Amino acid sequence: MPQLNPNPWLSIMIMSWLTFSLILQPKVLSLTSPNTPTNKESSTTKNNPWTWPWS
Repeated sequence: MPQLNPNPWLSIMIMSWLTFSLILQPKVLSLTSPNTPTNKESSTTKNNPWTWPWS
């Protein structure tokens, strides 16, 4: 069964992860979002008591 032979696939996997970790990941992480998050002003809601018609 050729799937169990790790000779070519192990080295391909290691090289692809090294490429991702060392080259692609810093490039992706350096990108910034065009919309910077802003803090929303907290507004308090006024709670009115409920008047029950049968009380």
